[in-house]
Amino acid sequence: MKNKSILVLVLSLFVLLFLLVQSKNKIEYIPIGNTSLDLIEINSFKKNVKPKNIILIIGDGTGFNQIALSRIAIGGPDSSLAIDQLPYSGISLTHSDDSLITDSAASSTAWAAGIKTTNKFLSISPEKEIVTTIPELLSKKGFISGLVATSSITHATPAAFYAHVDSRYKEEEIARQLLSSTISIALGGGLEYFDIDELQENSFLLTEKDALSLEKIQNYKKVIGLFDEDGIERSQNKPTQKSMTNIALDFLSLKSKECSGFFLMSEGSQIDWAAHDNNSAKMIEEFRDFDQTIQNAMNFVSNNGETLLVITADHETGGLQILGQENGKVKVQWGTGRHTGSPVGVYAYGPGADAFTGVMDNTEIFTKILDAVDYSNLANSNCLN
Repeated sequence: MKNKSILVLVLSLFVLLFLLVQSKNKIEYIPIGNTSLDLIEINSFKKNVKPKNIILIIGDGTGFNQIALSRIAIGGPDSSLAIDQLPYSGISLTHSDDSLITDSAASSTAWAAGIKTTNKFLSISPEKEIVTTIPELLSKKGFISGLVATSSITHATPAAFYAHVDSRYKEEEIARQLLSSTISIALGGGLEYFDIDELQENSFLLTEKDALSLEKIQNYKKVIGLFDEDGIERSQNKPTQKSMTNIALDFLSLKSKECSGFFLMSEGSQIDWAAHDNNSAKMIEEFRDFDQTIQNAMNFVSNNGETLLVITADHETGGLQILGQENGKVKVQWGTGRHTGSPVGVYAYGPGADAFTGVMDNTEIFTKILDAVDYSNLANSNCLN
């Protein structure tokens, strides 16, 4: 009887494992779209022009097939998303210091601080030494900086630009470091991680979508918008990546008029979350907001003339494959619920954009951004905003 019970248990575990594997490799059928997408006017920039401002937009978990599926589902296979219309593109390798498969903390540290580090570490070396980030470096040259994320603002990608910790999960400590950081505006979720009294002593706090306007925040030196307890739940009552990025650009443009310039990082965080869940429809919904954010940023670059726009991803999530077409739908399959080691795209527009071509390591994005603004030749300056 005992042996029979063990056999039943083993068989049950085998069936459960089989079902889990099957669920992680499920096939989905997504309707092919036919929406007319905008063509964006692309300007040319002289080779010797140095940008005054930098916009870095991140699609968390966004590999080439996430872009391809979104293109097919939103506009159809012959359409061009905003990301497709960027004039310069390259490929980024994504491994971390300790793994072929990076997490968002190590990959964001690569852009923010220019080093390979251990998964889960934020802007510290594998030996746990603090490494200076782009916003910290630029603040010494008279720049101001901002962050946007649809996750909590203490999540791995935004956190690497201001926090120095040995675990991305120390979000209360990360929140404290944001308050004393060089960041002038930070918009996202993560209310539960902050000491509200301390936050309000150090900055102007926004928690409602209606408060997100330049008129209401322009007189403050440091603005933090926290629009959900953790990640921002998508609804009509919550701001989007596009709307938060627009306000951040307005704020930084205004505040940097007497400064050297500004740096803004904006992340479409939940593309990754949908890919972890192998949920194509949700992934496409998140990608649509991300691509609309890119479109607005491209228009900003065209109108401003002094801004470099760079778009990339930290890693691919889900092992997404496009298998074919059946009855007016695209057939896709997810290979995993985790990150993969696939290379990701790099896209750029504006003065200095031509440097972001070919195959590069993700740490080179940090170097190329600083080279674009001619960091080594910038005079020290303090921007009082």
